[in-house]
Amino acid sequence: MKKVLLGLLLMVGVTISAFAQSSGSRGTVTGTVLDEGDKSPVIQATVQLLSVKDSSMVVGNVTNLDGHFSLSVRPGKYLLKVSYIGYTPFFKQVALTRNNPRLNVGKVELASDAIMLAEAVVVAEAPEVTAVADTLVYNSSAYRVPEGSALEELVKKLPGAEVDEDGKITINGKEIKKIMIDGKEFFADDPNIAMKNLPVNIIDKVRAYDKQSDLARVTGIDDGEEETVLDLSVKPGMNKGWFGNADVAAGTEDRYSGKVMLNRFIGENQFTVIGSMNNVNDNGYPGGGGGFRWGGQNGLTSIKMGGFNFSTQSEKLETGGSVNYNYKDADIISKQASETFVSSATSSFKNAQNANRNKTTSLTADFRIEWKPDTMTTVIFRPRLTYGKNDNRSATNSFTFSQEPEYTTDEILSAADNLSSLIPEENIVNTIARNSLQKGDNFNVGGSAMVNRRLGKPGRNITFRGSYNYTNSSSEQFSVSETDYYQKTEEERLEILNRYISTPTLNYNYGARFTYSEPIFKGGFLQFSYYFQYKRSKSDNSTYTMPNDWEIAQGYGGDNVGVLDEKNSKSAQYTYYNHQADVSLRWIREKMSLNAGVSFQPQKSKLSYKKDQLDTVAVRNVFNFTPTFDFRYKFSKTSQLRINYRGRSSQPSMTDLLPIEDTTDPLNIRRGNPGLKPAFTNSFMAFYNTFDTEKQRGIMTHFRFENVLNSISNRSTYDPQTGGTVTMPENINGNWNLFGILGSNTALRNKKYTINTFTMARYNNIVSYMSDAQAENVSDKNKTRQLSLSERLRGTYRNDWWEFSLNGSLAYTHSRNSFKEENNMDTYQFSYGASTNVRLPWNMSIATDISQNSRRGYADASMNRDELIWNAQLSQDFLKGNAATVSIQFYDILRNQSNISRVISAAMRSDTEYNAIYSYCMVHFIYRLNLFGGKGAGPRMGGPGRGPGFGPGPGHGPRRF
Repeated sequence: MKKVLLGLLLMVGVTISAFAQSSGSRGTVTGTVLDEGDKSPVIQATVQLLSVKDSSMVVGNVTNLDGHFSLSVRPGKYLLKVSYIGYTPFFKQVALTRNNPRLNVGKVELASDAIMLAEAVVVAEAPEVTAVADTLVYNSSAYRVPEGSALEELVKKLPGAEVDEDGKITINGKEIKKIMIDGKEFFADDPNIAMKNLPVNIIDKVRAYDKQSDLARVTGIDDGEEETVLDLSVKPGMNKGWFGNADVAAGTEDRYSGKVMLNRFIGENQFTVIGSMNNVNDNGYPGGGGGFRWGGQNGLTSIKMGGFNFSTQSEKLETGGSVNYNYKDADIISKQASETFVSSATSSFKNAQNANRNKTTSLTADFRIEWKPDTMTTVIFRPRLTYGKNDNRSATNSFTFSQEPEYTTDEILSAADNLSSLIPEENIVNTIARNSLQKGDNFNVGGSAMVNRRLGKPGRNITFRGSYNYTNSSSEQFSVSETDYYQKTEEERLEILNRYISTPTLNYNYGARFTYSEPIFKGGFLQFSYYFQYKRSKSDNSTYTMPNDWEIAQGYGGDNVGVLDEKNSKSAQYTYYNHQADVSLRWIREKMSLNAGVSFQPQKSKLSYKKDQLDTVAVRNVFNFTPTFDFRYKFSKTSQLRINYRGRSSQPSMTDLLPIEDTTDPLNIRRGNPGLKPAFTNSFMAFYNTFDTEKQRGIMTHFRFENVLNSISNRSTYDPQTGGTVTMPENINGNWNLFGILGSNTALRNKKYTINTFTMARYNNIVSYMSDAQAENVSDKNKTRQLSLSERLRGTYRNDWWEFSLNGSLAYTHSRNSFKEENNMDTYQFSYGASTNVRLPWNMSIATDISQNSRRGYADASMNRDELIWNAQLSQDFLKGNAATVSIQFYDILRNQSNISRVISAAMRSDTEYNAIYSYCMVHFIYRLNLFGGKGAGPRMGGPGRGPGFGPGPGHGPRRF
C-alpha cells in the first residue's frame, strides 16, 4: 500500500510540473460582481471582454450564484464590460501578458441606473417571486406575517414550500439542507436554528437554489454532489453595524418563550449570537393562513439553546463556523390502535399507550477555513466536534388481540385490569407492561481537508481531499417488563424480564480522494477520480438478567447485581475497505450542460462476531457499478430544463448476513440471512421552470421516479399463541414510486393580486412478505398500492397597509391492499379559510386566520371530523422609531384542534393520537436594537410590507424588479 501511495504522489508531482511548464498560451480574467448598495452578489450579470480596436466581443460569460466570473483569453489588451438590467454598465481596461497571464480585477460594484429605475416605478408591491435559471428569488416584503415572527412563518408562505412537524423544509419537493446569509453558511448543520430564531423583519430576499460542493465550486466542474439551500439577504444598510432582537413572552397553560439575537455585520464579516428557551414546541404563530395542516407537534417539549456563528473574509482567507448548545426535554404521551397484516386471512390487532420523557443535551462546533495563497491554489479545511448525552424514560402498556376489538382505545386502556370483562379471553393474545430507562453519551471529532491546484489551462485541476472521523459512544439500558400470555397454560402464562444492557462502541473512519480534471475540447472536460476509504468499528453488548425484585430506579445508582446472559451478550468488530474509481465527462455550452459518468467500487468487509457459542469471522467482497447522468438546458435566463439519473447500490448489514438469532426481546426475535443480496436503486428526475419577469408569472414542475431492485424487506413468522414474531431479512422486488408536482405563481392587476397553485401527485407500490406459524415455509407477498393527490390554492390581495388571503386545499388518498380488502381506503382531507394582516395608522397591526379542516372516508368514525381553527394576534409598536412591540397572541381560540395521524403500508396500518396544548394565549414584548448607518438604513425595523422599515417600502421610492 505504501508503494502505491508513493507512486501516486510521484505521478501527481510529475503531472503538476509538466502542466506548469506547458501553461501560458492563454490567460484568465476573474472577479466578483456586487450590488453597490447592499454588497449582495449580482447573479447572471453579463461579463464581456471587448476588442480595444472596434469594441467587438472577444469572449463572454455570466456570473454564478456568488457573483464570480472567469474568462479565458489570449494575452493582450481588452476592455472589460459588466452589465445587468437596472444597473449602470461598468467598463475597465485590462491587459494580460505572457509573463502575467492571470488577472483578478477584484470586486466590481454595479451602481443602480436611476433613469432605468425611474421608468420602472409602479404603484404596487414588490413581486412575490422572480427566477434566474434554477434560482428562485422570493421578496420578503411581499409576504406579510404577524409581528415578531421567525423565518419559519415566512417560509411556510412561499409558493411550493412545506415545513413538516419535525422542522424538515422542502421547496418544490427538494429538502433544504442549509440556511445561508448573504452566501455564507449560518449554523450549517442545523437549518432549524435559523428557522426558529431569525426574525423576518431583517430579511430582504430569500433565494432557493442547488449549491455546488466545494470541489465543483473550486474546479468549475460539477460533481453532482449539490445540496438545496435557502440563501437569505439582509435588508440594505444592515451590513454596516450592530442589530438585534429580544423577544420575551408568557402565557396561559404555563407557556413561556424567550429569544435574543445580536448581529454584527460589517461588509463581508458576520458575527451572530443567539439564545432561546421555550415550552411551546417552537411552533411560532400557528396556522398563518398557510392552508391545511391536521395535527401538530407531538407531545410537550421545552427547549433551551444558545450559540454563535461567525464569518470573515479577506483577499486570501475566508473563515467561518458556529458553536451551538441545545437542551431538549420532551414529554410525549400517545395512544395507538394498529393492525398488522399477518397473512391473507389473519391480522394481529394492538392497542397501546406510551408515556415517554426524553432529555437530550448536545454541543456542536464546526468551522470552515478557505485559504487562497495564490490565484491557482485553494485550501479548504472543515473541522468538527460534537458531544451529546441522553436520558430517556418510557412506560408502555399494550394489548394484542386476534380479532379487532369493538371497543375504543380509551375503553380498553381504562379496563386494563379487567380486560376480559370487555373482550373474550380467546381473543386476547397478550398484555405487556414495560418500564425502561436508557442513558448514553456520544463524543465525535472529525474533519475534512481539500487542496486544489489549477494547472494553467481553464478546467485543468488536480485535487486532494482527505477526511477523518472518530466516535466514542456508550449506552446503558435498564428495563422491567411483565407479559401475560392469555393463550398459554397457567404455569407458562406470566413472563417477567428484568434486564440491564451495556453497549460501548468505538468507530473510526478515514478517507482520501485524488481527482484530476482535463479539458479535452472547447467546453468539454474529463474528470478522473480515485477514492479510498477505511472504516473500523468495535462494540461490546453485555446483557444481564436482574432479580425479580429489582426496581428500574436503581439504574441511576449504577450497581450491577445481575447475572450475565451469555446467550444474548455479543461483541463485534467490523472493518471495511472501499476503492472507488470514477470517470465522468462534463460538456458545457452557452445554454446546455451535460455530465455523464460511471463509478466502479470494489469493496471488502470483514466482521468478527462472538455470541454465546458462536465465534465466527465473515468476509464479503462486493463490486458495485454506479452510472450517473445529468443534463441541463437553459431556454433563457429564467427558464431551464434539467434531467438527472443516478444509480446507487446499498449493502445489507454484516450482522444480517450471519446465521444467528437474537432473542433479547422474546416477542421480536430476529434471525440473520446469509443469502441476502445487495439492493440497487434507480432514481430518475426531471425539473422544468419558467418565469416571465415582466408579467410576474411562473410555472415550475418536478417529476421523480424511483425503483429498488432486491429491496431488503422482512419476512415475519407470527405466533398466534404469544403474539410474537420471528423476523428474517429477505430480498424482494416490486418496490417503486412516482412523484410529481406542478406549481404556478401569477400576478394580476398591477401586482396587487396574486394567485398561487401547488398540485402534487404520488404513487407508491409497496410490497412485503408475511407468513404465520401454521405456514412457516410459505410466504405471501402482500402489495399495497397507494395514490395520493393534493391541491393547494391561495389568492392574495395586498397594498401598503392591508393583506387579505383566501386559501384552500384538498388531499385525496386511494389505497388498495392485496391481503385485506377491508383496509382499502378512499380518504379526503380538505381545508378552506382566510387570513388577513392589517397595518393601522397608529402603529397598531392585527393579524388573524381561520380555517375549516375536515376529514372523510375513514373506517373509524372518530377519524371523520371537522375542526374550525381560529388564531389571532394584536400588536402595538411604540418607542422612538417603533423599536419596541407588545403583542397578544391567541392560539386555537375555539379549542377544536387535535393531533391524530394515520400511517398505512404493505405490512400494517396505525392510528396514533398525541398529547399537546393548542389552545392558549401569550403576551410578547419585542425590542429591536439597531446601531448602524449607511444608505437605506434607518432607525426603524418594520415588518415585511410595512412602510416603516429598512430600505424603500411600498410608496417610498422605486424598486428593482
